[in-house]
Amino acid sequence: MAAHTSQSVVKAAGDDDTVVARGRSRRTDSGHKGGLRRALATHWYAWAMVAPVVLVLGVIIGWPLVKGVYLSLTDANERNVSRTIGARHIEATYEFVGLDNYVAVLGDPVFLQRLVWTVLWTVGCVSVTFTLGLVLANMLNREFRGRAAYRMALILPWAVPGFVSVFAWRFLFNRDNGILNKLLDGGGIAAVPWLDDPTWAKFSVIAVNVWLGVPFMMVALLGGLQSIPGELYEAAEMDGASAWQRFRHITLPGLRAVSMTVILLSTIWTFNMFPVIFLLTRGGPGDSTEILVTQAFREAFITSPRDFAASATWGVLILLLLMIFALVYRRSLRKQGEVW
Repeated sequence: MAAHTSQSVVKAAGDDDTVVARGRSRRTDSGHKGGLRRALATHWYAWAMVAPVVLVLGVIIGWPLVKGVYLSLTDANERNVSRTIGARHIEATYEFVGLDNYVAVLGDPVFLQRLVWTVLWTVGCVSVTFTLGLVLANMLNREFRGRAAYRMALILPWAVPGFVSVFAWRFLFNRDNGILNKLLDGGGIAAVPWLDDPTWAKFSVIAVNVWLGVPFMMVALLGGLQSIPGELYEAAEMDGASAWQRFRHITLPGLRAVSMTVILLSTIWTFNMFPVIFLLTRGGPGDSTEILVTQAFREAFITSPRDFAASATWGVLILLLLMIFALVYRRSLRKQGEVW
């Protein structure tokens, strides 16, 4: 009888626990729903303001991205896509081929060549741009006569449209009539094939991209420098710290957050910097300055027949590479204690 009574008590307790658990689950679900309703009711104006932006981004970025991924899984080219010739409309006949395009691109030696040069181009541009931007930002962070005029002069390349700057540099690099070779000729130095030699062409495109990128880097780092309290420098100077020690232990740590952000942005922009390569060298001489994004353009608009599937495949691979880089970069920052 006692055993039966204890079993009944245990069963009743178990039933009570089940009821309590169900009650908690229901309260949690209702709490989440109620919290969402309260958030929508409280911040409806913010949601209404954000909704058009989300919609526009979805149309401008989301749909082309989905379309590009889909095309990369087909054999679409200019011969089998839907098109209209006069009054006649021809339906699309391309087929789904799965990952065949990715296998073909990744197995092609051209992909490795473009990837290696793209990485070298990106690292070279970002490192030189960051170094020059940091030097100029430190110079402009000091008080001297005409500082505002110098700032305006250094920001000027950023204000000029990129294609205008590239065409100006193309004229400067002209082998026969360019100003640079005229200056060299006046000094008794033979003309340099700036855009006609593969090595010099790579140097030239990096120089032009650095010219375009330094103003942004300088302004961003200058803002970071001005946010560092001056009392830190005064205290370090009173303690006998040298200029290099102040730079190393105060300036660089103070710029870490800004530096990490601008390096990431500059890397993404440079990795996809189509205008400088295409307008300055068109990937030449030969294909020595072709990067991944110009190769994708070539597949879609220059090769015959135009291979839209291959171009989309190159584009998706570029996106994946940048996503991997961003994830690795973010993880490295977190290991260093940076919140990003």
